[in-house]
Amino acid sequence: MNNKLTISDKIENRIFTIRGQKVMIDRDLAQLYGVQTFRLNEAVKRNIKRFPDDFMFKLTNNELKELIANCDRFKTLKHSSNPPYAFTEHGVAMLSSVLNSDKAIAINVEIIRTFVRLRQYAVLQTAKEQDLIELKKMLMLHIENTDKKFAEHDETIRQIISVLNNLIDKPRKTKKIGFNTES
Repeated sequence: MNNKLTISDKIENRIFTIRGQKVMIDRDLAQLYGVQTFRLNEAVKRNIKRFPDDFMFKLTNNELKELIANCDRFKTLKHSSNPPYAFTEHGVAMLSSVLNSDKAIAINVEIIRTFVRLRQYAVLQTAKEQDLIELKKMLMLHIENTDKKFAEHDETIRQIISVLNNLIDKPRKTKKIGFNTES
């Protein structure tokens, strides 16, 4: 069980976002599968029809520079004349059909599970953000309504104070009601 967590953690740390997609680099995949990178790429090239652009793409020089800048383990690629391939989740799934060892199949299953878990996490975060946005809207509306009520009450209180001040400053003369017997 602990071994699975270690593999899952290793996989998660090797998933990058490039061109707006979650991908894994050929070098990392080869290491996880226990094969050399050029052997993995040979198998892909022999089955290139299985890897359209939305399954696999070659990194541009700028993407490679950014990858090297963000991840020390790719420093050896700095002067490489052949940029690595990036495999999307679908490309990784397709690799299981061209790499047929038991280890490759087991690792592939873990990689796909990790991609699914990351996608579920992203969906959950998006839902939480939407809930927070709705809560904020409701709170702002409540504050706005409360402000209006306080403004109305403030005006009523001002009127009451004005009337009281007028009564204090200019007391009314009261008329006595009834019979006057003193005259």
